[in-house]
Amino acid sequence: MPLHTSDTVKEFDFTRADFERVRALIYRRAGISLADSKQEMVYSRLARRLRATGIVSFGKYLDDLEAGRLGDEFESFTNALTTNLTSFFREAHHFPLLADHVNALRGREHAPLTIWCSASSTGEEPYSIAMTLCEAFDSLTPPVQIIATDIDTNVLATASEGMYGLERVEKMAPERLKRFFLRGKGSHEGMVRVRPELRQLVTFRPLNLLADSWPLNGQFDAIFCRNVMIYFDKETQRKILARFVPLMKPHALLFAGHSENFLYVSDSLRLRGKTVYELNDRRA
Repeated sequence: MPLHTSDTVKEFDFTRADFERVRALIYRRAGISLADSKQEMVYSRLARRLRATGIVSFGKYLDDLEAGRLGDEFESFTNALTTNLTSFFREAHHFPLLADHVNALRGREHAPLTIWCSASSTGEEPYSIAMTLCEAFDSLTPPVQIIATDIDTNVLATASEGMYGLERVEKMAPERLKRFFLRGKGSHEGMVRVRPELRQLVTFRPLNLLADSWPLNGQFDAIFCRNVMIYFDKETQRKILARFVPLMKPHALLFAGHSENFLYVSDSLRLRGKTVYELNDRRA
């Protein structure tokens, strides 16, 4: 029976079996657990992929996807179902804590300090980290390296470009806006772009947190994994956190989202502050 989540007649039939197949596929590929309430969202986003591929049924689309007959479509499938809600200095209380953290490490650590932003989305979070570090060091070229990753290749392209509509920065303090952004002119009127010095601090890479290996080297002074774990079940959260631990220097901090609690899924971490964690066994 077709699964219609509203009274509107659907362009494509979408059955319960189709939805369950989508749930299983995105869980295997990205660890995302889709609730029943996401049926309308799944239909809306994947209907665009059916139109793009010229396929006229969900069953055929999913058959071809699983059989590998659609080339790189799995990437587009994953991108379509990935949520990318972000903003500059979101959950603002974390950034003064980050500034205090790096200031405490100055003189103790060999430069550069390294930070991993594990869900960079369209770039607002890693650029907020970069601005915080520039302010902490009072320099546009602080001794820091920021690795910013995301499973969604579309948002990584936007992040690397570093260009945003003025509405994205309207709540930012004027002095920050002036220091860290360039205003667009001509065809880019109404836009701002992150200054090149800031963009050079951030390296963007695709990374699936469920992949067997991560393209990362060394350990980090801080890891941002905010508002990501809410899309995973407890077992997936436990596995990812277990892989974070050896990537954290003894003094490292792990920043979580406001609705995430890692204490129930990892005994390797303890709460340092509001949704900020440190290793249980710290060896300075």
